[in-house]
Amino acid sequence: SSNFGLLWSKNPQPGIVYIYLYGRNWPVYWGTATMIDAERRLLANALLDPSNQRFVLLSDSCIPLFNFTTIYDYLITSTLSFISVYDDPGKDGRGRYNPQMSPVINATDWLKGSQWFEMHRDMALHIVSDETYYSVFKQYCRPPCYNDEHYIATMVNMLYGKLNSNRSITWVDWSREGAHPRKYGYADINHELLSQIRCGSECIYNGNTTSMCFLFARKFSPSTLKPLMRLLHFQY
Repeated sequence: SSNFGLLWSKNPQPGIVYIYLYGRNWPVYWGTATMIDAERRLLANALLDPSNQRFVLLSDSCIPLFNFTTIYDYLITSTLSFISVYDDPGKDGRGRYNPQMSPVINATDWLKGSQWFEMHRDMALHIVSDETYYSVFKQYCRPPCYNDEHYIATMVNMLYGKLNSNRSITWVDWSREGAHPRKYGYADINHELLSQIRCGSECIYNGNTTSMCFLFARKFSPSTLKPLMRLLHFQY
């Protein structure tokens, strides 16, 4: 297993918190209940500031697709959270369900989602205050069941589905087979790729159809920084 650390930090503008995941010493282990322990702890600390209204979990391989003002406005004016929720009928989805979770969580309730989430304050409060579903996951979801891929998605869909958009705002390329998404390097960065990521999808935002579906993207290596800065032309 690998160790990694977590840090929550409030950005200079009120109402939104970015939660970053990056390499530091912290007793958190991939795929175990310590993942959701850490996420809940981060949210709990961020919730102590009543001005924080939106919460984002990102990895150190994520990049912003738009400038800060655009991202801030998109999130702060949204009526929903952005938590990926979907049914995976294969062994890496339904195959991870443990029948001992019943009757609290039935097989028909079991869903999967990206661990990189964005949520509004009410949703964060629901997740931090949960004891029932957290206890079931901690006891019965162990590798090859990975808590961070199922806990929030399953509980949110069961209890708070109307508060969620059922989509992620973090783009990722799963077109290649394997346990991990494609990782982009220096030579991969061009206008076509960025245009496809930023505007190549269609989704619903506040009841209207839009091509602006993703605010962040992963996985991008450190070598992509210079070409990204040249092409994205951020103005804050």
